[in-house]
Amino acid sequence: MGEERFGEFVLVRRHGEDGVAELVLDRPKAMNAVSTEMARSVAAACAALAGDQGVRVVVVTSTHERAFCVGADLKERNSFSDAELLRQRPVARGAYTGVLELPVPTIAAVHGFALGGGFELALSCDLIVADRTAVVGLPEVSVGVIPGGGGTQLLPRRVGAARAAELIFTARRLEAEEAHRLGLVDQLVEAGEDRSEALALAGRIAANSPVGLRAAKRALRLGQGLDLRAGLEVEDAAWRSVAFSGDRAEGVAAFNERRVPRWPGE
Repeated sequence: MGEERFGEFVLVRRHGEDGVAELVLDRPKAMNAVSTEMARSVAAACAALAGDQGVRVVVVTSTHERAFCVGADLKERNSFSDAELLRQRPVARGAYTGVLELPVPTIAAVHGFALGGGFELALSCDLIVADRTAVVGLPEVSVGVIPGGGGTQLLPRRVGAARAAELIFTARRLEAEEAHRLGLVDQLVEAGEDRSEALALAGRIAANSPVGLRAAKRALRLGQGLDLRAGLEVEDAAWRSVAFSGDRAEGVAAFNERRVPRWPGE
């Protein structure tokens, strides 16, 4: 297992040769509150992962026992002038868009608190695995702002406009059972098993074609919000990008020869 640190608060682990990488939030003294420095590190780690063709799946995890991420560092924010807050905005956005724009499937492994920007980091992933200790929510209006890491756009895409409005307007927190029932998280597991279950899911995904996975994610993301006809054109373009790939040839050959594919990844 290879490890690489990005700044003080973010770690990337590459799990052997299976193509699974782990983006680890590692600011335990602040329950992974996203400071300016941490935001820069998340963005830098995502840029490195996006450029690594050996990465097939990314799992976002936390080293804190009681939190995935509690959101923006409000202690730091309290010290900002208006001008400093404005300058910090693109840095903060870079962390969320970094996760959102990863070209491979992404899974958030959530336990404990995932609030505000912390939940937005999870929402930026394709799938969310949460354990029974998870508490999620977007409480930003209770401190005079709005979800600014994608929450107003990503949450309604998961749960619908009215449900998202209720959750954002009330700023309420949801415990794991309700979050799962309403679709805010995709898989509910026993306490302490979020990371292991997310990594196991990542392993199952990573067994598939790297070229196919990237193209499928691209089609899913680009097709969101389009009408059906336009969405099918996005899908066709993604299909054409893989139809003559080495992975497609290997996948068909392996199926006919009844063996496990050896993906060339191109």
